Amino acid sequence: MPFLCANSFAFFVESAVSAQCSCFGRAAHAQIIKTLDNPLPYYIYNHLVNMYSKLDLPNSAQLVLSLTPNRFDVTWTALIAGSVQNGRFISALFHFSNMRRDSIQPNDFTFPCAFKASGSLRSPLVGKQLHALAVKVGQIADVFVGCSAFDMYSKTGLIYEARKMFDEMPERNIVTWNAYLSNSVLEGRYEDALTAFLEFRHEGWEPNSITFCAFLNACAGASNLRLGRQLHGFVLQSGFEADVSVANGLIDFYRKCHQVGCSEIIFSGISKPNDVSWCSMVASYVQNGEEEKACLVFLRARKEGIEHTDFMVSSVVSACAGLSGLEVGRGVHALSVKTCAEGDIFVGNALIDMYGKCGSIEDAERAFDEMPERDLISWNAMIGGYAHQGRADMAVAVFEEMTYGSHRVAPNYVTFVCVLSACSRDGSVNMGMEIFESMRGRYGIEPGAEHYACVVDMLGRAGMVEQAY
Repeated sequence: MPFLCANSFAFFVESAVSAQCSCFGRAAHAQIIKTLDNPLPYYIYNHLVNMYSKLDLPNSAQLVLSLTPNRFDVTWTALIAGSVQNGRFISALFHFSNMRRDSIQPNDFTFPCAFKASGSLRSPLVGKQLHALAVKVGQIADVFVGCSAFDMYSKTGLIYEARKMFDEMPERNIVTWNAYLSNSVLEGRYEDALTAFLEFRHEGWEPNSITFCAFLNACAGASNLRLGRQLHGFVLQSGFEADVSVANGLIDFYRKCHQVGCSEIIFSGISKPNDVSWCSMVASYVQNGEEEKACLVFLRARKEGIEHTDFMVSSVVSACAGLSGLEVGRGVHALSVKTCAEGDIFVGNALIDMYGKCGSIEDAERAFDEMPERDLISWNAMIGGYAHQGRADMAVAVFEEMTYGSHRVAPNYVTFVCVLSACSRDGSVNMGMEIFESMRGRYGIEPGAEHYACVVDMLGRAGMVEQAY
């Protein structure tokens, strides 16, 4: 190999990161050791730490760091950033602590990484300490550091501190506003997001695709069809209708507002719909009671060569449940097994629900038993499947396993509707009344109209008309 300079090796190491190829990176490192004299240039150490950290090889990254004679803020930041990128949030904060012990001052790239780690760990105490340090060293005025601190407070549930941080920022950019809007939507503060968008416009800012999507989600969450339509007009005026992410946001907005016709128009206007576009259209039909169209769109997506996602599979399985299309549902199930999507909890829940509603309780049981993990919806779907078949004994058995067994999952409003419905269909009055009485006393759930309807139906079927009345 002809002689290569240190800059060439640095380029090779960065290429390994871009290609996500650890073998190439290690080969470049070996050639560096073979070719260059010790000590290596400081920037080579930085590139190597960055490569191993970004490629999720933390032991190698720390080894290179330990061999680095002069560690700078860039060296430590590379290690911390790579840890955060690969979800190693505790390690990232540990490295931040060691950086401080090494008397190295964090820079405007280090703080955002540390804030993200503490926010992802839902650790407000660590986040507040980082905030105090950023104030102390004069970094909090940086727009990216301030935005990261705001995002951390939002993710840890400290809404007052987040708003205070946002108001005290000396400078805001589009990323800051987008973070505020997105976090408001995620926390269910839709009206706050709508107000913030108006403030954003009054200050003269121009929205981008992320801003539009966040505001559309806020309009959908607030069920504000009129305002969402106004924003749609603004999207057309701003020339963003060709942006596929904004178009997907519009499909989703109209879906949530039960305007499936508008979703169809938006979808048909997308020149190159992506997997999210197809998925949103399938979900639009399913959630608006047009299951047959959902299945047809799914088949079109398959013909177009679109790779189906877990959400798309769960949506089309729900469509099969609504149509009682057992054979089509089995076909989709086979497809999910082929692509290893059946392990997804949402797909598993949809399969249990579909098989239960289609009368194939054995397949529902099999799907339930094969789930690697279950949530409350999984248990409700299984109880609902037995209720659909009038199998009160099995519905109650699953209910007891759920609440008294090793799982200890707390039931909700829907759980009691399912189990009382099973008792009603099976005529199990004593069992049903016992479960109904336990709602308030044991579980603190106030019975609703659906529960009373089940009890009245159960008593009426048993000929106990006076008690039902």
